Amino acid sequence: MRIGNKLAKTGSSNTYLFYQIMNLALDAMGGDNAPSVNVLGAKAALNLYPKIKRIFLVGDGPTLEAECAKHQLDREKITIVHSTEVISMAEPGAKSVRRKKNSSINVAMDLVKSGNADAFISAGNTGACVASATIKLRMIDGIDRAGIASPLPNEHGVCNILDAGANPEAKPEHLVAYAIMGTAFAKHVLGIKDPIVGLMSNGEEDEKGTTFTKETFALLKKTQGINFIGNVEGHDLFDTPLHVVLCDGFTGNIVLKSCEATAKAMGKWLKQELTANPLRALGAAMAKGAFKALKEKSSYESYGGCPLLGVNGVVIIAHGSSSALAIQNALRVGMETVENKVNEAIRAALATPVA
Repeated sequence: MRIGNKLAKTGSSNTYLFYQIMNLALDAMGGDNAPSVNVLGAKAALNLYPKIKRIFLVGDGPTLEAECAKHQLDREKITIVHSTEVISMAEPGAKSVRRKKNSSINVAMDLVKSGNADAFISAGNTGACVASATIKLRMIDGIDRAGIASPLPNEHGVCNILDAGANPEAKPEHLVAYAIMGTAFAKHVLGIKDPIVGLMSNGEEDEKGTTFTKETFALLKKTQGINFIGNVEGHDLFDTPLHVVLCDGFTGNIVLKSCEATAKAMGKWLKQELTANPLRALGAAMAKGAFKALKEKSSYESYGGCPLLGVNGVVIIAHGSSSALAIQNALRVGMETVENKVNEAIRAALATPVA
């Protein structure tokens, strides 16, 4: 079954124009709240995004049939693909991918590999998603390691941390590739004309950093096709115009989780203070709209999922604790990444000499 690009006839009987029938493969068993939120997220995405023509829900067939019936999904746009195994969050990624060949992650990834689906989306085990994508889809020529681009809101829009956890032990040349890929993603999906790229370090001066960051800095300065402004620090993530911030996956994952934890703590403390007395509570009620907007801006649910850049296919990794809204938005990110041909843009950028 091939459900992909088809030819659409235009005015003249001899004139045809390509249009894309968007099909997405969703690991319906992935995430802390699976499968219910995945099914609800799929339903919302199909209602909101007409470019998505079909969603493959991959997981335990009977369970998914029951969930679809419960939530009254349009079965004309849903195909359930049965898998017999699930990789839990606690399992080692690469080993589990090889051991559980019929896991929902592997089966969903196979749909992308075969061409039946245009993108893979999962809120499941990140290590397993990265391993499965690397093994089954392989890397884009010229890329050695994939990287996760994770969005953080700042004063000027959105800053993407790359890598946010796919490659903990990166080499300088890996970060050069991340800069090229992150630039392509920011241009073609986020609509940034000339994305600004920074290198995470412990100071803005050129000579600051570890041996690793100094070697990376030197390579980035010579790399064509990117708008590299040099070293950046933690505060720059939020108050400096930046679109791509480079670091190894170990550092990126710590930064991302620290930011998430800080946002949650600040929200909790703010709520406690605003309900401390009636006068504050009245003020909080009057500012309810502002608080709601701030919550939406800082919530991972609004951004949905993070693209795994560098593999031969579109792979979107969502937060493990994703809600239905987060899954809906992860599906949207998958749709937009396919639609804007990010991998083609990355290949074109790699064709430009590095130095």
